[in-house]
Amino acid sequence: MKFHEMTWPLLRQVPRDRVVVVAPIAACEQHSRHLPTFTDTILVTGVAEGVEQRLPEQVLLLPTLWLGASHHHLPFGATLSVEADLHAKLLGELLTPLLDDGYRRVLLLNGHGGNIDTLHVALRCLQPRYRHCHLTGASYWELAEKELAELAEGPRKLMGHACEFETSMVMALRPELVRRDEIRNDGLPDDPALRGLYIAEDMAQRTHRGAVGYPELASAEKGRAFLAAAITRTVEVVQALLKRPLPS
Repeated sequence: MKFHEMTWPLLRQVPRDRVVVVAPIAACEQHSRHLPTFTDTILVTGVAEGVEQRLPEQVLLLPTLWLGASHHHLPFGATLSVEADLHAKLLGELLTPLLDDGYRRVLLLNGHGGNIDTLHVALRCLQPRYRHCHLTGASYWELAEKELAELAEGPRKLMGHACEFETSMVMALRPELVRRDEIRNDGLPDDPALRGLYIAEDMAQRTHRGAVGYPELASAEKGRAFLAAAITRTVEVVQALLKRPLPS
């Protein structure tokens, strides 16, 4: 079910305790010289729609919230962004009317790294008020981390930015938007000694062209495999969430 394609009488009939509200969140920001600014939105929407197609009676899919916390991309320009605290509040405001309307299970499905912290803050702020609900969220690549790593060819097995993963998936979904002549590997290599350490830096400090990873290894075939893995894992999560007893 797609929230934005239904009327209010139809939505009133949705069983509140037997569906998962899937709310895709993303960004509109620079993605190096070879991918469009809407990359994160294109990809998480593709994953979310794939999940809804697999579970049409168990998923209530919201339209993708494309505005993200992307200030770390501003040095390159070509970025629309809000401050992190405002984005966390925005996510809470997005879910509140649905929770007040009786929906008991929600999943913020994230497609942008800059939203990870705001997603967590939003859910933690909502939890005391909605203790009887399952308030959940994750980035699609976190859910499918193991599967994506097994499919990746390059040395970087985690999601980067305009990388092997993202470039491949845009090639699969919107090939006409990929500037293949501009594809270059980019970004500082990961230092094993700094594993687990968070470093506050913007993308211009970390990259030359605005990418992190190995997009030169991308292909549409890989993109279809990456998308299939992300969709399958998210379907598994939704099914498990529906089986999980609701808190009292």
